[in-house]
Amino acid sequence: MAERLSARETLALVTDDTTFTELPYPARVSKPDGPLAWQGYDASRARAADRTGESESVICGTATVSGTRAVLLAFEFGFLGGSLGERTGDRLEAAYTYAREHRLPVVPLVATGGSRMQEGMIALTQLQRVARQSALTREAGLPQIAVLRDPATGGGWATLGAGADVILALPGAQIGFAGSRVRPPDADPTAYTAEAQVAAGAADALVRPEELRETLGRWLRLLTTPWGGQAPVPAALGAAVGLPVSEQRAEAGLPVTGWEAVERARSPQRPRAARYLDAYFTHRLAISGDRCGGTDAGMLCGFGEREGRTVAYAAQAGTATRPAGYRTAARLIRLAGRLGIPVLTLVDTPGAANDAEAERQGAGAAIAELFGAVAAARTPLTTLLIGEGGSGGALALAAPGNTWATPDSYFSVIAPESAAAILKRPPEETESTADQLRLRPQDLAELGLIRTSRTV
Repeated sequence: MAERLSARETLALVTDDTTFTELPYPARVSKPDGPLAWQGYDASRARAADRTGESESVICGTATVSGTRAVLLAFEFGFLGGSLGERTGDRLEAAYTYAREHRLPVVPLVATGGSRMQEGMIALTQLQRVARQSALTREAGLPQIAVLRDPATGGGWATLGAGADVILALPGAQIGFAGSRVRPPDADPTAYTAEAQVAAGAADALVRPEELRETLGRWLRLLTTPWGGQAPVPAALGAAVGLPVSEQRAEAGLPVTGWEAVERARSPQRPRAARYLDAYFTHRLAISGDRCGGTDAGMLCGFGEREGRTVAYAAQAGTATRPAGYRTAARLIRLAGRLGIPVLTLVDTPGAANDAEAERQGAGAAIAELFGAVAAARTPLTTLLIGEGGSGGALALAAPGNTWATPDSYFSVIAPESAAAILKRPPEETESTADQLRLRPQDLAELGLIRTSRTV
């Protein structure tokens, strides 16, 4: 179990010294014992106030986090389990409104057991209220970065937590829609942990408390410092790892035959996505998971800093891409579009995963989702083909009209071996089939499928 810090202890942990200023809260005249006249409710609130020193279950204010100003929403679990009631909703709505008016990112520091029983359905409908505020903030192009503390359960997790753009979790924190007292008696308790939620793609990363301010600050800087509308230049990527980009002459190091192009793209010695990303960015932070229960280590997604500005990236790492990988990339592209951040994609896959489990996980729908996200991208999208470009599973990540290639890459409607098999050709004709497919970088340039100028 994670260390259970109070709201103000958490604020002190993540904010720069003396920068936190509490926002004014809306006044509300409450009926005796609340909207349901729940006997003893006022007394319970008074005891919670005496115990915690707070007047409600959430503290809202502004502060800088490693130099970036944000609106913070810190839940106090000691106040009736950090539960959401009418006055909690008042505070959250006012804080989100302030964030939009002042163009500030929002950071929910979530520690809640859910909706407040003593206020019944009135409390439960605060989730709709919070969801609307989150949606309006999303539409305004402002990032929301949630930090999941212990516990983060019920409606608080399902709105302020799971609804955020980036989700960080403290190790050992209890996280799940069902709280510990309402789960089935035979439920596996390990499924309701921060570690399990990250593994299932429901949260992006585990962050230790001592690293939280720095990590949160880096996320805030990245998501509030867009490139400025300019597309990233892929020639710089190639130069970073010692490779020219999209040159047409053989003397530039391009393959002579189609099969040579395939062999070079499949070589374990050529640079892979992580090398390109590390060379291109000063630093980068990853998002992980499709928010549908899956992750794919073969799809690297996140945001990086280049020349003091932010570029989003989605990069295939040379393996067959899983449905979760396509959905994560689509999530990345949509988020970058909302925040005005250009996107760089690196294509390198033999194709989409085609095993039975991939089909059960919705491979076709996931690929369609990514094609749609690329087609509807709201910010500049640039693609560099760095290895294998296997069929539609690779094309889904490529920018129409703005795709480049390195000399040790190929793009093909299908792998030469599969093409030969479909055409009922013997295996020894695989190499000649590769030539017929015209899959070399220079072939792709001649066909008008990739760009050749170094100027974007």
